[in-house]
Amino acid sequence: MNTRPTALIAEDEVLLAQALQTELQTLWPDLQVLATAGDGLSAVQLALQHWPDVLFFDIRMPGQSGLEAAAALADEWPDDRPFPLLVFVTAYDQYAIQAFEAQAVDYVLKPVRTDRLAQTVSRLQKALGQRQHKPATTTDLDPVLQQLRALLNAPTEQPRQQAPLQLLQASVGNQLRMVPVADVLRLEAADKYVRVFTHDGSEVLLRTPLKELMQRLDAQVFWQIHRGSVVRASAIESVARDESGRLSLSLKGQREKLNVSRLYAHLFKAM
Repeated sequence: MNTRPTALIAEDEVLLAQALQTELQTLWPDLQVLATAGDGLSAVQLALQHWPDVLFFDIRMPGQSGLEAAAALADEWPDDRPFPLLVFVTAYDQYAIQAFEAQAVDYVLKPVRTDRLAQTVSRLQKALGQRQHKPATTTDLDPVLQQLRALLNAPTEQPRQQAPLQLLQASVGNQLRMVPVADVLRLEAADKYVRVFTHDGSEVLLRTPLKELMQRLDAQVFWQIHRGSVVRASAIESVARDESGRLSLSLKGQREKLNVSRLYAHLFKAM
C-alpha cells in the first residue's frame, strides 16, 4: 500500500505549474504529485479521481476560480475521506491576502519563493501527521466550509458604502424593465447573466454578477443556497434531506426542487 503523501496542482500557466512541482520535489521528496490541471473544472474532476492529500489551487483560472473549484469539490467530497489540505497560489492582491490571513488559510505568492514554500511544506507535513490516525467524520468539513464561505464573500476591492437595492434594471428586448426587489423570488447565475424569477412567474436577465448583487441585497431576506442560487427566505416552504444527507428545498407555489450545497447547509442546522 502506497503511504506517500499525494498532491494535485491546479495552475493554468504551465511553466508556473512545472516550477512549483520542481520546488516541491526538492523541499518534499516524499510528496507524490499525482496530476496537474489547467482549469478549475478539471481540477475538481482529477481530485475526485485521485483523492489527493494536498491541493495547490491557483486563485485565477479559466472557468472556475480556485476558490470556486475548492467549494465545488467540498460539495462532492465523500464523508468517509478527510478533505485535502488547501494551499492557494496567487499573485499579490491586498484583499485576497487579507482574506486568507483572516481565515488562517495557507497561501503562496507568485513567483513562488523557496523559503515561503518551505514554511508551507512544514505546516502541511505537521497537519498530515496529526490527521494520520484520526478517522474522518462528517464534521471535519465544517471548518473548511466556513473558511470557503468567508473567502468567497470577501471583497475584492475597497468596499463602497451603497444603499440596498430597491429596483433591478433588466433588459427585455430593446426595453429596460424595472423590477422591484420586493417582487423577486429567486436569482440564478447563468453564464454571464443572472436569471431573476419573480412572484408572478416572469423571468428577466441581468448582466450584473451574482456576487455583486448579493453585496447589495439584504442577507436576512435573500439566502444563498448554492454557489449560483439565491432565494427569498420567506418563500421557502419546506426543506428535505435525502438518504445521502443532501438537502433540497421547495419554494411556495413552485414545483421545482432546488439543491442546497454543503457550503450553505448551515442555514438549515435544525434539519
